[in-house]
Amino acid sequence: MSDWREASLNQVLSTVSRETVDNLYGFEELFRKWSKAINLSAPSTLDQLWERHIIDSAQLFDLAPGAKTWLDLGSGGGFPGVVIAILLKERQGGRIDLVESNGKKAAFLRTAIGKFAAPGVVHAARIDNVWNRIATPEIVTARALASLSELFALAGPWLKSGATGLFQKGRDYRREVAESRVDWAFDLVEHQSAVDRDSVILQISNLRPAGPRA
Repeated sequence: MSDWREASLNQVLSTVSRETVDNLYGFEELFRKWSKAINLSAPSTLDQLWERHIIDSAQLFDLAPGAKTWLDLGSGGGFPGVVIAILLKERQGGRIDLVESNGKKAAFLRTAIGKFAAPGVVHAARIDNVWNRIATPEIVTARALASLSELFALAGPWLKSGATGLFQKGRDYRREVAESRVDWAFDLVEHQSAVDRDSVILQISNLRPAGPRA
């Protein structure tokens, strides 16, 4: 019998298999187990782990319905990277690279990817050290990593080569967008978050340096 967690998944995903649902349940359990030993997320969010982290991550998937190659920067506790990896099991040829410089968190990510046989590769490195090691994906994600301007600097090699960014931002996102336009030009689509009405997902494409001002 389905429960409220599966119902919430069905609200943000067009289709989801029984295996995927079970894998996400298993990931939630694994995350809670590891969180007792290492700091994977703020303890105050554990009571709402499913909604605030798993559903918040899963909602990105249907924003790029044909995308098979993904890259998650600063993957931390696996949001959205591991969630996307589990969902990509249902897309033939799907793959995601996860970049995380913290060794303990990278070990958790590898454990999760292996346990659920998800098509992901974990890079325990700084983002600027993998610019030449990871081919340009279709989608780049980052969650609670840096300001938009800083994200453009970090993800620039891929975004300027044709990748699309899906970046989750809170209520102050308009200021970040305005500040980033000082140095960057880009195409922007705003998607309302399905989890928090004050949050958005910024879809960024065609990133390029801003032109000279008159």
